[in-house]
Amino acid sequence: MNTDHNLYIDIETIPAQRPDVIAEIRASQEAKLNATIEVLAPPGNYGAEAAAKWVAAKAEALRASFDADVDEAYRKTGLDGAYGQVCVIGWAINGGKVTTHQNIVDEGDLLRDFHISLHASIPTSAIFNTCVIGHNVAGFDLRFLSQRSIVNGIRPHPVIARAAQAKPWESEKVFDTMVQWAGVGGRISLDKLCRALGIKTSKGDITGATVWDAIQAGRIDDVARYCADDVEATRQVHLRMTYQSAPTAELAAA
Repeated sequence: MNTDHNLYIDIETIPAQRPDVIAEIRASQEAKLNATIEVLAPPGNYGAEAAAKWVAAKAEALRASFDADVDEAYRKTGLDGAYGQVCVIGWAINGGKVTTHQNIVDEGDLLRDFHISLHASIPTSAIFNTCVIGHNVAGFDLRFLSQRSIVNGIRPHPVIARAAQAKPWESEKVFDTMVQWAGVGGRISLDKLCRALGIKTSKGDITGATVWDAIQAGRIDDVARYCADDVEATRQVHLRMTYQSAPTAELAAA
């Protein structure tokens, strides 16, 4: 892979922050709930009184889980570039320091800061010789960044735009550690891949599934550190996968 720069990136996302989208999700779930209750049918051998009690109990159970169902549907928008938002971006070039940008108030400012930083760090002459590297970066991070840049009317940095249009296997443009390990369509978590390669990672209490909970608890700085740790872990995985670093002594002796 002949590149001047390796750009390691990772993003953290949160569910939709637009009130109209949140209201739409609740209305949709309510319509689904009402439709389900409307067609509840008790066992055929129930008498009228038993059937009514059965329907009432089932309907009550469905209503009791309504808020949880709404929350589940809402959280899924954090993986949808149409409605979810980027809250943290972590990146590093080659062996340089990991930088993070964070903003849960103005996603546009966050994206602008990121793209401006890339313009300052990647020479124009190196744009076509820069590879974007990340874990599931081809299937998620690059697409999400591109979609949110469009929503905010912000032109992505050329390196990001180029990598977002690349095929997952075009490793001179985008090196997706998940694709390179598991193949196109295959999956492996970054944590599991690090364990397989004997790469130590920082163990905090935040995971991708709990980012929104941490944000709600006011822990944006912790989320940024979690993102930075994933950037560093991805860098170490990439170095191992491209034979630029050696196995740990423990693995080598196995």
